[in-house]
Amino acid sequence: MAYITDDFLLETDTAGVLYHEWAKDMPIVDYHNHLPPEDVARNTQFSDMADIWLAGDHYKWRAMRSNGISERLCTGSAPGREKFQAWAETVPKLLRNQLYPWTHLELKRIFGLDTLLNGETAEEIWQHGNALLETPECTARGLLSQANVKVICTTDDPTHSLKHHIAVAQDETCVVDMRPTWRPDKGMAVDDLDGFNSWLDKLASVSDIHVRSYDSFFEALNKRHDFFHAQGCRLSDHGIATVWAEDYTDKDIRLIFDKARTKTALTQLEINQFKSAMLYEFALMDHAKGWTQQYHVGAMRNLNTRMFKQLGPDTGYDSMGDATYAEPMAKLFDRLDKTDQLAKTIVYNINPRDNDLLVTMLGAFQDGEIAGKMQHGSGWWFADQKSGMEMQIESISQNGLLSRFVGMLTDSRSFLSFPRHEYFRRILCNILGNDMEKGLLPNEVSLVGEMVKDVCYNNVCSYLGFE
Repeated sequence: MAYITDDFLLETDTAGVLYHEWAKDMPIVDYHNHLPPEDVARNTQFSDMADIWLAGDHYKWRAMRSNGISERLCTGSAPGREKFQAWAETVPKLLRNQLYPWTHLELKRIFGLDTLLNGETAEEIWQHGNALLETPECTARGLLSQANVKVICTTDDPTHSLKHHIAVAQDETCVVDMRPTWRPDKGMAVDDLDGFNSWLDKLASVSDIHVRSYDSFFEALNKRHDFFHAQGCRLSDHGIATVWAEDYTDKDIRLIFDKARTKTALTQLEINQFKSAMLYEFALMDHAKGWTQQYHVGAMRNLNTRMFKQLGPDTGYDSMGDATYAEPMAKLFDRLDKTDQLAKTIVYNINPRDNDLLVTMLGAFQDGEIAGKMQHGSGWWFADQKSGMEMQIESISQNGLLSRFVGMLTDSRSFLSFPRHEYFRRILCNILGNDMEKGLLPNEVSLVGEMVKDVCYNNVCSYLGFE
């Protein structure tokens, strides 16, 4: 019997109706991911299953290491076929880990296989998958089209040229709308003075503005912000461990910038003051253009010093954090709201303990004009699995408006990850269908079904102006 059946994750008949008749065929707006824009521009043809499925996937690398797989077979120099075999032998050990259903959803939806991946089936799947990767349906654009993806929003540093976004926008054969997302975190990273100054030099070069003062710094930033907007950017994003909202004066920040630019050591208070000022100023820039700001809060990154030195960031050595950020976040939002300059906002927490905290805080800053202006983002990273999604949905249902939720995203570097939207949609429909059969919601399929369609697609289109 196949593992991924039509009723996968759907526990009741009503859940099945909601999914198959209301959710399944809705298009996808993947409004936050880390897909390489050059792959879309070039319509990359992937060389083999290791290239498309394992390269850059720190979720899989973590699992493989936990299964006793050597680094040579994760990020190392082993041939792709050997890496794929090591992954295949790990998969049976993943029962109850989200990677197990994700893996088999991808095999089913993209490669048409019901076969369970393991050491014995690896060769069959390797050969079958590699053959399909030679077809137009499994190029970068082909995979987006297969998944019914209408819009993707990549994650881009202000110094990026966006040449690939421009190329895609000018290519009438590309049906996907690829938008950049402004990610200015390096512009406030004064805890690494060498890195900060190196980044400022890049900013100066790409903006053609000599960045020597705080004023010229913001002149260059605003020029790049305008450029991003012209290329269709409507979102910003911050990946931050916590939120900073220290008190400061304009004079303080100018002096701190001058010290940082000359690589003069800063105190921890000065670092926090500068980051506080940048979060505020970046938020003002976003509001002025009608953008949506996103905050991914709470991850502890690069915990393993030895492996960070060997492999660098984003290789699977991160975790949930336990920083307390409620008061500074409320202070930041309140400061922006006092002058009616609080932009549409999506906040993602990596630690599920903060779900209710954020939903209730965001409710305090809804403005009564923009429906769902302040959003609790979908389950992120370590919460991007069945129980994490269910907890997030429950929190927003009980203390907010699930009907206004902008739904799922992949936050992924992989063109194979779009079945995660199906995973989320099935979980959403299962919750709602079960409630209907228990009498907790009206047994009115059209009423609940319209909400399902909104959460899956309509809300995010309206919210981001992608209609």
